[in-house]
Amino acid sequence: MTSGGSVSEPQQARRLLDRRIFGLAWPALGALVAEPLFVLVDSAVVGRLGTPQLAGLTLASTVLVTLVAVFVFLAYATTAAVARRLGANDAQGALAVGVDGVWLALILGVVLTILGLTLAPEVITLLGGSDDVAPHAIAYLRWSAPGIPGMLVVLAATGALRGLQDTRTPFVVAVTGAITNAVLCVTFVYGFDMGIAGSGLSTAIAQIGMALALLVVLVKGARARGVSLRPHPTGILANFRAGIPLLVRTLTLRGAILVTVLVATSKGDAALAAHQIVISIWNLVAFVLDALAIAAQALIGHGLGAQDPDGVRAITRRTLWWGTIAGAVIGVLVAASGWLITPLFSTDPAVRRAAALALLITGLLTPIAGWVFVLDGVLIGAGDGRYLAWAGLITLVAYVPLALAVRAWAPEGAAGLAWLWVAFAGGFMLARAVTTGLRARGTRWMVVGT
Repeated sequence: MTSGGSVSEPQQARRLLDRRIFGLAWPALGALVAEPLFVLVDSAVVGRLGTPQLAGLTLASTVLVTLVAVFVFLAYATTAAVARRLGANDAQGALAVGVDGVWLALILGVVLTILGLTLAPEVITLLGGSDDVAPHAIAYLRWSAPGIPGMLVVLAATGALRGLQDTRTPFVVAVTGAITNAVLCVTFVYGFDMGIAGSGLSTAIAQIGMALALLVVLVKGARARGVSLRPHPTGILANFRAGIPLLVRTLTLRGAILVTVLVATSKGDAALAAHQIVISIWNLVAFVLDALAIAAQALIGHGLGAQDPDGVRAITRRTLWWGTIAGAVIGVLVAASGWLITPLFSTDPAVRRAAALALLITGLLTPIAGWVFVLDGVLIGAGDGRYLAWAGLITLVAYVPLALAVRAWAPEGAAGLAWLWVAFAGGFMLARAVTTGLRARGTRWMVVGT
């Protein structure tokens, strides 16, 4: 404070930056949380139809959720590219990149829809669907498949709007889509007596509606700037090339999660059931921290496009600060509340004990995740996907021996699951922190301009 009680210039700068960060992060958080409500609502409605129907939904929704995870590069790569051009005062170029990203999403979506409609039985069989469960899984997958183009367009359009520093529109659309899906799901499943097929249809309609709503906003902006809406093969191919490294990164993350599940399976049924509780809470925590990562993506891309490396450094420091603080606060809540919330998920004392112990460890290690998720956002915003792909492979290679050691030497039950989460939330996340932290300390990722 100065002698007159006014705020110093550095404090004012930090406050302005914090407003920019949270102005993007809060709506992004709302959109992130709204998306899982699709599966949650479907599960609640379909669960009342019977166990085979709910099991079928589990298999089919796993396929759809995996598609979102694999093709999330449509959002991330688009955010970085659009923000960079916007920072360079090239609004037309920014919108053109966004339009090309949408065309790429549409092309991929149509291909996946055709594959989903024709290969649904084979996919469900590959996942191990029983004779009782498979027909329901196939029905949901086929009725929801027409919504896959909408789902991917939502990713690309959301990424474009985030790059344009607009996270409010995706938030409003996501919430509206979740509410629409809930109403349609109940109407089709029970009102029209369509069963699980009605749930798949409601998801498809909601996803297509969300895509159209986002496209209206994006098209309006493109027309206002005189940007062509026609597909440009070179631009679409450029978007695809930019997304390949992030696709590789995503596959390494999914690989680590798969390895973790396989090890949890070896520790007994109680440990596996408890792992589902812990991973569900971990995913919720990840959504919260990802909101800051999304803000970092948009701001870093904009700063590099504006050729402001000092501003980019300030954004990096501040978002990492808030990510670590958020991780610490959330971690304390997770660690302290584990014994209270596990009864909501299971009546089995062994499952509750294992989950509570693992949540205690997870909570203590969550600050590392807060750092890692935000730093990922920083490097994605910089368009440093190639390094992130290699870093992902390195961290996966580093984590597999830790996971295998837990499988070989850790006891079954609660202790085994606890050691597994030490390996994952500690070892794996620490490896990610080291690889991305070393990169961020240098300047090679700070490529300025368009």
